[in-house]
Amino acid sequence: MSEETSHQEVRTDGGTHSMVEYGIDDKPPLGQSVLLGVQHWLTMIGSTIAIPLVLSGALGFDAGQTAQLIGTFFVVSGIATLAQTTIGNRYPIVQGGTFSMLGPALAIIGVLAASNAAPTVMMRELQGAIIVAGLVEVGIGYLGIFGRLKRYIGPLVIAVVIALIGLALISVPQIISASQNWYLAGLTLVLIVLFSQYLDDYSRVFKLFPVLLGLGGAYLLALVLSLAGVATLVDLSPVASAPAFRPIVPFQWGMPLFTGSFIVGMFAGMLASVIESFGDYHSVARMAGQGAPNSKRVNHGLGMEGLGNVFAGIMGTGNGSTSYTENIGAIGITGVASRYVVQVGAAVMIIVGFVGYFGALVTTIPNAIVGGLFLAMFAQIVGVGLSQLQHVDLNQNRNVFVLGFGLFAGLSIPQYISNVQSADATLEAGLASVPVLGAVLGIPSVAQTLGIILGTPIAVGGIAAFVLDNTIPGSRDERGLTAWEDITEDEDAFQPFHQRLLGGEPTDPDIAND
Repeated sequence: MSEETSHQEVRTDGGTHSMVEYGIDDKPPLGQSVLLGVQHWLTMIGSTIAIPLVLSGALGFDAGQTAQLIGTFFVVSGIATLAQTTIGNRYPIVQGGTFSMLGPALAIIGVLAASNAAPTVMMRELQGAIIVAGLVEVGIGYLGIFGRLKRYIGPLVIAVVIALIGLALISVPQIISASQNWYLAGLTLVLIVLFSQYLDDYSRVFKLFPVLLGLGGAYLLALVLSLAGVATLVDLSPVASAPAFRPIVPFQWGMPLFTGSFIVGMFAGMLASVIESFGDYHSVARMAGQGAPNSKRVNHGLGMEGLGNVFAGIMGTGNGSTSYTENIGAIGITGVASRYVVQVGAAVMIIVGFVGYFGALVTTIPNAIVGGLFLAMFAQIVGVGLSQLQHVDLNQNRNVFVLGFGLFAGLSIPQYISNVQSADATLEAGLASVPVLGAVLGIPSVAQTLGIILGTPIAVGGIAAFVLDNTIPGSRDERGLTAWEDITEDEDAFQPFHQRLLGGEPTDPDIAND
């Protein structure tokens, strides 16, 4: 494949084409790649900052520790992304902190806070739980456990999982906050939609950089209004007080601690993350104009994410590492699916983590701008999920029921669990009262694990759709499995890193021709 490809047309299924500006193996010019890479990074900036801010608040970190934690997130994200795109599944997918493991992390902090544990002790407990959960995920991936389930997971299940990835984020504070500046959020959204959907045919700049232009334009306006004293939207004081260089080293908070019940809770969050990543792999493949990932690619992707979790635990993020949905949405909007671009963006993330000024500048982006960005990104993800249904016979009632129930259960049951956990009667107490099984379900570690799984929309919807799709009678043609097999890449299309290192060449004819 050529080093520079423009507006290539890639077949993604039996009759649909997807316009991709830069394919997975393309390498745009370095200067352009830097801007495109920064754009990928900016799409997930809300999550990259939100997770450490939530954790630092719960841990009781001071301003300096909070800045250190944010910088650590950037560095871990960049290194994990380079590892995944180079050695792992080699998809152009950004790695970073996960909300799936934020729930158990906050639960662990809550238990420790009740005993007046020091903030660094809490962090060390999180590190130990994450490292063990990561090692289990390494086994799940490289032993091929999840890949063996792939034959039972068809378009219906994937449609539910991917759609819930976007729908589950519908209530993030950057979108629904009552105090949100909707003029600024609306401007960001309008600019992104304008450049990506209406003006993209007029200039490749609009097509390639809609997020950068939209976010940058809104931020510039907010900065001008703030400097002029019209409104207080951007505060640059964190930049002035930031250190030029921020050292980020392994075990910077201390050596990890390992507690059984905490490990079990984090394990549940890891499983939810695995399900989400499985959907992400299919989503990014479709966005990039590629066939659905084969089991070998899925296994290596999850194995590398497990190693990313172990690395996150060693570095002390207090959170794990997983595939980022926002980055996938950016691929769909811009058509830039280049692995090289994502790797350049990863290098930028690492630099930002160590250079205090850059990291501080990122924290000055108003939540309203991030909210406008999220509206565009998450909507794209929901659409991609529903597009999987083109392979399914929706004239069959069983398919309509599986789809509807999976989506509804994925949105409603986690909300119920959240309400129970916030009420005076805890989930643990409720499970303990269940006849016969209460003695087991009421065990704190068991209740916590069930609470995390049942409180994760992707896990609930995905499991429900998986069970129903594989138990309700229906032919493989009706379920879309036949068409799914036709668009799944050949087993030889993905070569593990060690085979490529030894000089092995892919045998897939399309790749060979490239």
